[in-house]
Amino acid sequence: MELYPLRFNPILKDRLWGGHKLREVLGKNFKGTGVGESWELSGVDGDVSLIDNGPYKGKSLKQLIQLYPNELLGKSVIDRFGNEFPILIKFIDAQKDLSIQLHPGDELAKARHNSFGKTEMWYVMDADPGAELIIGFKRDMSPEEYQQAMEEKSLPQYLHYEPVSAGDGFFINSGKIHAIGAGILLAEIQQSSDVTYRVYDFDRRDAQGNLRELHTELALDAMDFKRRDDFKIPYAQQKNKENLMVSSPYFNTSYLELDAQTRLSLTDSDSFTALVCVDGEAQIVLGTSKVQIKTGETVLIPAAATEVTFNTSKSRFLKVSL
Repeated sequence: MELYPLRFNPILKDRLWGGHKLREVLGKNFKGTGVGESWELSGVDGDVSLIDNGPYKGKSLKQLIQLYPNELLGKSVIDRFGNEFPILIKFIDAQKDLSIQLHPGDELAKARHNSFGKTEMWYVMDADPGAELIIGFKRDMSPEEYQQAMEEKSLPQYLHYEPVSAGDGFFINSGKIHAIGAGILLAEIQQSSDVTYRVYDFDRRDAQGNLRELHTELALDAMDFKRRDDFKIPYAQQKNKENLMVSSPYFNTSYLELDAQTRLSLTDSDSFTALVCVDGEAQIVLGTSKVQIKTGETVLIPAAATEVTFNTSKSRFLKVSL
């Protein structure tokens, strides 16, 4: 396999709650408003990322995995997930509140949807004044109390609202009720799954005037009814080195704040590495290959690479691997 930083064409998704920040802040190419998600790195069927640079330009992520599974993903990843790319990376622009929702865990998702579950994390890139996330309940709930709140359309009053600022990180385990509030632009790292149980949508209607489907019954078996304070990610911000944010069975994420040339060793990892630029710009050097990357862009470093170098005077990255 030829080793170089792989760039991919973003997959843009129209959403009822989408806006214009993906274009105006991150430089995504679309007209108008209403694009809510940019899928940066995806192996989800029907939405598989296509490489847009270098010798493998035009090939899909799945095609490259078939050709070079161990070199691209890493043997330990293949042993766990076969030839499935196990994570999905996207940027989300919430001009309006998202629906209140949750995601099933692995066991339930496999049985019901033949899918991975969905544990995810968020890194807030931009937030309007007063912007909030919904994360979990403000107190323990019983299934009966929850169902009564649903019948009375009073669910929002039982939920925890978390003010956010740029740089905040959050870990959302499967089963946790949540929603991204209006005015937030964030990077999301998640298991490779598009299974969502929507439980409350403020009686909004789609472009055709229809209420969106709710998944009330499906959500009951998947929901964590406990109040928990485990969602905010504490992390260091030492410059020019890795700062661990999340270590989980599904993905590991570190924060990099760089203001000088920095070498990143990958010899201790038997995994691909995704580098998500959340601020600034840098040149990523892998062997003799050099790729320029700026805010809102992502590159994939194959598992066979042993190191990369960042040439930069100011940038921030999320480093994601297994």
